[in-house]
Amino acid sequence: MYVTGIPNLYRNIIGVKFREEGKVYHLNALYLSIKKNDQVIVNTDNGMAIGTAVTEIKSVPLYKLPIGLKPVTRLATEEDLKAQKNNVILEKEAFQFCRERIKARELPMKLVDVNCYFDRSRIVFYFTADNRVDFRELVKDLVQKFKTRIELRQIDARQEARIIKGIAVCGREVCCANMLPYIERVSVKMAKQQSIALNPERISGLCGRLMCCLAFEFDSYVDMKKDMPKCGKRIQTQEGHAKVIRQNALKGEIAVELEDGKEISINIKDL
Repeated sequence: MYVTGIPNLYRNIIGVKFREEGKVYHLNALYLSIKKNDQVIVNTDNGMAIGTAVTEIKSVPLYKLPIGLKPVTRLATEEDLKAQKNNVILEKEAFQFCRERIKARELPMKLVDVNCYFDRSRIVFYFTADNRVDFRELVKDLVQKFKTRIELRQIDARQEARIIKGIAVCGREVCCANMLPYIERVSVKMAKQQSIALNPERISGLCGRLMCCLAFEFDSYVDMKKDMPKCGKRIQTQEGHAKVIRQNALKGEIAVELEDGKEISINIKDL
């Protein structure tokens, strides 16, 4: 688009989700008037797909955008919404049928979710299993029943929790399904950085893996602790030499042990 002979150096960007628990894709909204929660049609690498706008349109300079940014094709019509509603019905039918065939064939796998492509060119079945599963006969059953391309994808415990959802130990919905656009790698180092006791029951989520919030808050703790002396370091205080034994990043304090064995707390601003 050009204005008075000068190229437009900005693009209208919208965030779109194709699945409720899926990640947010940033797309070029072009000239379309799209509002948050509008349904849109996008031509993806896997064909036409219907998604939901989860952000308002933002004007972003070209130099901040990736090459090959996909555009929104159009706003969804009533026919599109009706087709999507029928796909949801098909997904429920496919889920029930697949679960029955898994039980009949005694396969060591757990069906988690089913996703039907917008144009019904493919149906994807997500499952969990402890080991690899020979599901070739199951695929034949599904192809014969639904007369389309069938794909089975094995997912891990984190992805299962993201799909199924649930209430975490904090009393809120699990972060992976609620506020995190991506599932990040979580390590024990992150729990240590946040001074959390390495008790598996305290640092594990519903999926049995380390809680996603450890990764979400990790950078903040690193920033808060950057000016704090590390545990074990000897420092000079107003009451004499002392050794750092604990850090409290949220309060901006450290606990130190003096040479006479006395323990005191010091605000890092007072060092």
